[in-house]
Amino acid sequence: MERLELVCPAGTPAALRAAVDAGADTIYCGFRDETNARNFPGLNFSREEMEEGVRYAHKAGVKLLVAINTFPRAGAPEKWRAAVDDAARFGADAVILADLGLLAYAADKHPGLRRHLSVQAAAANADAINFYVDTFGVKRVVLPRVLTVQEISAINRQIGCETEVFVFGGLCVMAEGRCALSAYATGRSPDMNGACSPASHVVYREEGTDLVSRLGPFTINRVKRGAPAPYPTLCKGCFSAGEYRGHVFEDPVSLDAATLIAEFAKAGVTALKIEGRQRSRSYTQAVVRSFRKAVEAEAAGLPIMANELQRLTEGQTTTAGAYAKTWR
Repeated sequence: MERLELVCPAGTPAALRAAVDAGADTIYCGFRDETNARNFPGLNFSREEMEEGVRYAHKAGVKLLVAINTFPRAGAPEKWRAAVDDAARFGADAVILADLGLLAYAADKHPGLRRHLSVQAAAANADAINFYVDTFGVKRVVLPRVLTVQEISAINRQIGCETEVFVFGGLCVMAEGRCALSAYATGRSPDMNGACSPASHVVYREEGTDLVSRLGPFTINRVKRGAPAPYPTLCKGCFSAGEYRGHVFEDPVSLDAATLIAEFAKAGVTALKIEGRQRSRSYTQAVVRSFRKAVEAEAAGLPIMANELQRLTEGQTTTAGAYAKTWR
């Protein structure tokens, strides 16, 4: 059985170097514009930085993937097409795409450039995945975080491409590519503008002994001063519903599927993906090092340590998510 590929995030050139040096097999990153789904101030790569990032990764024998995984505005695909062109020109090992038109463009204009299907496409069954494989020559699909390991295994027996699954980082309670909550609150769509809960719309203020967080016009959390504050998204907000008050959609928690690595290997998964392009360089370095050890342990038939990264998780709490059907 081949060793699982470790696919690691890089939101900045410094994080890219940290991930490469910490043992990543593959890096994924995006341009500094709305063509990628982590379009936050201070993140991502200029054209010059991306070209240098490809050189740095390749010098170390590491692959680099460019995420161009938002959806172009109707009648204005030029920026997204230029991103595909530049990724090909810089020698990227693959582009990660979600939009049908952009997949068609990449297949037509750059047939030698490997195409991966983004989780933003929300392809969660064999028929959908095989459509992308047969129509656009997709070589790998990033599976949505709504499937059990058994379901992933069944899909792998029916499709003609590789699969990549998330193993650590933030969780989204929505089917990827289908969220409208942030857009409703701020007018900026994660799927088109690349920013879920854009920083320009997040406000924190102190009220008495409480720290209150707001997204646009909505108060989404109220915690005691000094207590951990959840990530400011509506889906992780604390709401009142009838007589119940709590995290209606999802508790503040992070995915950690390290102990499932052996099961993923048996299920036919090719690559393990760490989420976190918006995280710090130190976070990237620590998580990549930990999962490098875990992947090597699995390949050697050794046990994998659980909760090694709990201090880096949201709310210092972890879950196996839908993989084990314990995710609410």
